[in-house]
Amino acid sequence: MRVSELMTKHVQTISSEAGAGDAWELMKRSGIHHLVVMDDSTVAGLLSDRDAGGRSGASLRARSRVGDVMTTPVVTVGPSMTIRQVANLMRGRTIGCVPVVEGKRLVGIVTVSDLLELLGRGVERPARPERRGLHHRVPHRKRKGAFGAW
Repeated sequence: MRVSELMTKHVQTISSEAGAGDAWELMKRSGIHHLVVMDDSTVAGLLSDRDAGGRSGASLRARSRVGDVMTTPVVTVGPSMTIRQVANLMRGRTIGCVPVVEGKRLVGIVTVSDLLELLGRGVERPARPERRGLHHRVPHRKRKGAFGAW
């Protein structure tokens, strides 16, 4: 399965010049945990709810812009990568999402939630039926005497 089949295509973006409080409100209103930060038409960074200070980060958000708290550099993937490659990349770097870019254009995002949903559906590999071994016991018979002469 490829990234293009799993990714969320309608990505919420924000400018690096926006206030961190505005970004927090956008994330809470949309029910998401990550925003892709764009400068012009290129991906400049990522902002997660943790980057914005979480629930108790109101004082941080009040005095910061998105560009001050965003994560850079951004790890991006292409739409033709396999889901396994993306999952290993995210696990190896301990990141919660990767933007999907085609050339320099943002086309989607893959999050840990997307991967867990896929795993829950069992789409990647159907379960193999259990193989049962042949266990047939035959009684052992001893034959007594010879069966004729040559």
